[in-house]
Amino acid sequence: MTTDGINYIDIAEFREFGYLQELNRRFLHPLGLALEVEVGDDGAETLGGIWDYRDDPEGMNYGPGMIMTEKVQRVFQAEAERHPARNTALGYWVQPVEA
Repeated sequence: MTTDGINYIDIAEFREFGYLQELNRRFLHPLGLALEVEVGDDGAETLGGIWDYRDDPEGMNYGPGMIMTEKVQRVFQAEAERHPARNTALGYWVQPVEA
């Protein structure tokens, strides 16, 4: 979807592909945070709130059997496919902080 020249991914696709799981697992959970997706009565998915468990020193984690391996693999594959072009064009994968 494109609005005002900005491309948007559908929230359901974001969740189903594995981006939500990996964003939470790799970045937000260790910080004690989690982004949720809400499903409306009509089945439409929207971004919900951000859970806040920063007072838990160990952060958050998925329970047993909740991590979907195929989602992990899809996101790692997407990264592997994008890495060469981004690294060639920009010289990095993760944007460094300017001093």
